[in-house]
Parts: sequence; structure tokens; C-alpha cells
Amino acid sequence: MFTGIIEELGEVIAIEAGTDSSRITVRGDVTTSDPAHGASIAVNGACLTVTDTEAKGDEVTFDVMAESLRRTGLGDLAVGDAVNLERAMVLGARLDGHLVQGHVDGTATILQRRPGDRWEEVRLSLDPQLAPFVVEKGSICVDGVSLTLSAIGEDYLEIALIPTTLDLTTLGRKGVGDRVNIEVDVLGKYVNRMLALSPGENR
Repeated sequence: MFTGIIEELGEVIAIEAGTDSSRITVRGDVTTSDPAHGASIAVNGACLTVTDTEAKGDEVTFDVMAESLRRTGLGDLAVGDAVNLERAMVLGARLDGHLVQGHVDGTATILQRRPGDRWEEVRLSLDPQLAPFVVEKGSICVDGVSLTLSAIGEDYLEIALIPTTLDLTTLGRKGVGDRVNIEVDVLGKYVNRMLALSPGENR
């Protein structure tokens, strides 16, 4: 589990593409300093397992399977790209964001950016399959960042980014047309599933 509070911006330093998989190596300062083999790190909101660590202690490698490449924007990454990094949460620590699984539900495209005084409003496309799980003022995870939905339309959603988010995450660098990973609130998914069951199945 994660909180959606990004610990640092890492850098993609190597990508080995396979036929239906990929190996991605990332460099960081904090999140990559002490990971054990098998540890979980969220990369742009996607929970990945550390499969290799470098002796110098600032690089980690992840194996990314076909399902993750299909459902997320990890396949869009190139060497030199910045990525949002967060280690798995510690039980008993403050939950400053919201409960995030790191299980990306799909992607969205940035449709518009409207700058304010010291903040920015960003409009994203909304997949019809994810629409039932988003509510105004509810929580959503965008590229691993815990955010509050500021507005919802039939085919879009909007988020407002404060200066800290713009400065310390990839969301301050993405432009119109770029894809981002989306994870909707897990509570909404469970409620939707339970309501979809017939009374007999719901006993």
C-alpha cells in the first residue's frame, strides 16, 4: 500500500525492452537507497517489485510485465525521463494522502492546463469505464500523486495542482497530449462490485 505522497523524482537510466515485457532501471536518492530485493516501489503510481539493486545503492531495476505495460503509461518512458517514486507505506505512519494500492486502473490524456495565480487546473480525459468510480471532491491517484477531484464532466475530470505538486512531481512537467496513470479510489470499486451483485450472491 502507498499514500500517494511522492517521496522524490527519480530518473530512468536504462530500459531493456522485450517482446511483451520490459526491464526498467531507475536512479534516485531516497527511495532507492535501501530497498531489499522484492521490495515494492510505486513508479508513476504503478507498484513495481525490485528485482535488482546496484552496489552503489542509488539504482534499482524492475521487471515490467505485459499487463502493466498494457494498462499503464510505463511503456511510454524513455531514458532520461523523470518518474514519481514512493516506497510502500509503513503501518502506523501518518496517512497524508489516501489509501493507494499501486494498481493502475488505466490512463488518461491531459486535455488542458489552466494556470492560476500560484496553482494550475488540469483537465484530463475520463475513461467511461472509470467514470462510475470518480466523485467530485473525492480522491484519485494521478501518476502516483494523491489528489482531490475538483470537477467532473461526462468525459473529463479536473484536478488542481498546488505549487509543491507542480515543483516536486512529474505533473508540473507534463503537457497537453501526455498520458498519465490513473488509480481510482479502491473503496469505490468495492462498493460498486457489491452493488452489482444480486441479493442472493450478496449474502
